[in-house]
Amino acid sequence: MQHAVGSPLPPPHQPGHGPAAGWSPAAQHPGPHHPGAHPGSAPASAPQGPAPVGPPPGFAGAPTGPHAPHPPGHAPAPHHTVPHHAPPPPTPDTTGHVQLPPGGPVPMPSAPPTAGTPDPTSTTLAVLLIGPAGAGKTSVAKYWADHRRVPTAHISLDDVREWVRSGFADPQAGWNDHSEAQYRLARRTCGFAARNFLANNISCILDDAVFPDRPVVGLGGWKRHVGPGLLPVVLLPGLEIVLERNAERSGNRRLTDEEVARIHGRMAGWYGSGLPIIDNSQLDVPQTARVLDDVLARSIASPPQW
Repeated sequence: MQHAVGSPLPPPHQPGHGPAAGWSPAAQHPGPHHPGAHPGSAPASAPQGPAPVGPPPGFAGAPTGPHAPHPPGHAPAPHHTVPHHAPPPPTPDTTGHVQLPPGGPVPMPSAPPTAGTPDPTSTTLAVLLIGPAGAGKTSVAKYWADHRRVPTAHISLDDVREWVRSGFADPQAGWNDHSEAQYRLARRTCGFAARNFLANNISCILDDAVFPDRPVVGLGGWKRHVGPGLLPVVLLPGLEIVLERNAERSGNRRLTDEEVARIHGRMAGWYGSGLPIIDNSQLDVPQTARVLDDVLARSIASPPQW
């Protein structure tokens, strides 16, 4: 075993010699050698068999009280009882802990007091962007969040679902109890995050492929986990557009053409639901984000019933 150079090692504990707690480096580096002196012997001038000397007064182990010995020529000091003081209270930790308001259900956004059009770019909002695979939800949500004048977070349900690595229940392998349980867990996690962001004045935009024919699993669950102030908006481009965008995907994010067509057909049920719908077939991402702001301004002034 190696040790740092220049750091003397304490001597090993010898049986019968007591603990090695009194060891000091000076004991390992004696002073100049005196002729005739032997290790362990006292100097010639030192009297043999000196009387033991007790510890100085005030040190642990020194006798105290009226009968304690005192040095010759010194009067005994008057006996005083040392008061026992309570230890000072611990200093509160001033770093690493910031009190944050707890998250609660997101209330409906309030319309501005003036009669003008609300400005959604400077309002703290919770937005749910709905659409089929290939609608551009994630791209639009990220762009919209990046260009806000107030702090804004993007929460993608698909990203949260894929936090599960081993044992991930891929819906492409079949929608069953296992995949639905993971979906519900991810949605609840997203809702918890959104409520906490909103409680601390950070807007949120969430995206999910919510089906209109499954209100309990989809939109109803989002309202329950986030709150009535969540503003849903549907992105629904044409089928040929989502097929083209899906073809550019890879991994488990890419679906078969048949699956894309089936999902897109189910999304058509949002027409007539009362939710705002954006057909972004001919719009790029920045244009869609601007239309989204217009839709949100109307939703703030007159929240949709859902």
